[in-house]
Amino acid sequence: MSILVTRPHPDNEATAENLRARGHVVLLAPVLKFEPVAFHDESETGYSAIIVTSANAIRAVVPQLRDLGLLELPLFAVGEHTAAVAREVGFADVIVAGGDAASLRDKVMQSARAKVLKKKSTLLYLAGADLSRDLGGELGAEGFSVVTQTTYRMVPVKLLPRDVCDGFAAHGIAAVLHYSRRSARAFLDAARDEGVEISALAIPQCCLSETIASVLRDAGASQVLVAATPDENALFDALERALRTRLA
Repeated sequence: MSILVTRPHPDNEATAENLRARGHVVLLAPVLKFEPVAFHDESETGYSAIIVTSANAIRAVVPQLRDLGLLELPLFAVGEHTAAVAREVGFADVIVAGGDAASLRDKVMQSARAKVLKKKSTLLYLAGADLSRDLGGELGAEGFSVVTQTTYRMVPVKLLPRDVCDGFAAHGIAAVLHYSRRSARAFLDAARDEGVEISALAIPQCCLSETIASVLRDAGASQVLVAATPDENALFDALERALRTRLA
């Protein structure tokens, strides 16, 4: 039996490697495709820090980071994975939140209370085209000035790979891993278009957050498990719970 990973490339490769190390057979179906958006910051704004809710926001602007002088700024990363990518591309001062936008907002506010960051600082928010939360607005309400720059978009992939469709048809997929609300919706749309929606929803759906889980429940999935915290290790724990339940 295989574990289906719907996470976009290139992060899905690391997930697959981790799952294989745990003894699982893995199928990949990246249901969103990364596309960088042209980034032009010609303002004279002096930023105090950068906030990032996805590693893709950093990947999209890597060639421009040094020329724009951004690598010298502190960067607030949504979680450990995004922080690791930030360090890899040259950021030295990386502050890590708890894995979701709410914890990132709280981390910025905590830094202001500790006077690490000035209360009325101007923050550069490197963001995706589709935002599930108005992080800039929330921080703006707390006195920060937030400049949001869209650096990438995630485009739904219309078709599932043939081996994935065959896996659903043969009941050879044990569970599906979901990493975002948008990818969950894209997965459902693709499964419906391929005619495998019933089989796809009949197996455990393991989700990184409750927000993602609600998309699957609304679509009719009855076996939906949520990670205890919004990180991949907790998601893998949810997967193991799902597999134990199937074998019981």
